[in-house]
Amino acid sequence: MTRQLAGMYAALMTGLKDDGSFSPERQRALDGYVLRQGLTGLYVGGSSGESGLLDTEELLEQQRIVADDARGATLIAHVGAPSLRDSIRLARNAAALGYSGLSALPPHSYPFSDEEILAYYSDLQSATDLPLIVYEVPVRTGRPIGLETLVAIMELPKVAGLKFTSTDMFKFSMLRRRCRKSTLFFGFDEIYLTGAVLGADGGIGTTYNLLGRLYAALDRAVRCGDLAEARRLQEISAIFVEALLETGVLPGMKAAFRAIGIDPGPTRAPMHMRVDDGEARIAAAIARPGIAEWIG
Repeated sequence: MTRQLAGMYAALMTGLKDDGSFSPERQRALDGYVLRQGLTGLYVGGSSGESGLLDTEELLEQQRIVADDARGATLIAHVGAPSLRDSIRLARNAAALGYSGLSALPPHSYPFSDEEILAYYSDLQSATDLPLIVYEVPVRTGRPIGLETLVAIMELPKVAGLKFTSTDMFKFSMLRRRCRKSTLFFGFDEIYLTGAVLGADGGIGTTYNLLGRLYAALDRAVRCGDLAEARRLQEISAIFVEALLETGVLPGMKAAFRAIGIDPGPTRAPMHMRVDDGEARIAAAIARPGIAEWIG
């Protein structure tokens, strides 16, 4: 069964100037590299793009630039914002720019109830004609959404599926059984194989920006039943992610791009490199034979 928007997407990073403001030029350089990775498309304006530290005007401009660069790639706009009003504004802008779908974190500025989260998604999916991907990410929101609430959300008319970034694989398997027509994405890069084996229709990840070809090959190996190859590729991914955890994921990813000659700028404060020798650590990590062959 082919499900709506299924495939492998880079959770696109954001190009910033040296002073931390949004850089259209550096965004375009990132876009150009990622779009050559053989992925299904781009997931724009999410956590990997530092969206929680950007203002709405910057996110609107990023949507426009990426739409101009993508030229045929499938684009999903992450529009989750603290305010439903801003989320709807981002959603309508993406629709006007020709994006293929939307996604959004649940509201988490306050301890919202499951009923309030359901109402948020109901209002957001009604705001445009685009299919909506819900986002379950307890590490970001501070708590999981209840299973029954998730099922109810995915039964809304324009909700196409779910990005699942959690290690609760039993919950994932229950969602796969109960929401057979929904598109389920798995969001942990370093264990994508686990989600794929349990029925994920694709992945959305940060390290796909740099190693998109590897993740596309990993997904193909799973679909072809070549689990030995899938495990080999997943191990390469895990080794790289382990290096990123030492530096901080986004500062490390930006260091990795600098090491290959693409400067995406700094991460926005207060996010920063966690170790003094982070640039050297990441340069050494991506020079390892298993990783280096997938870059470029």
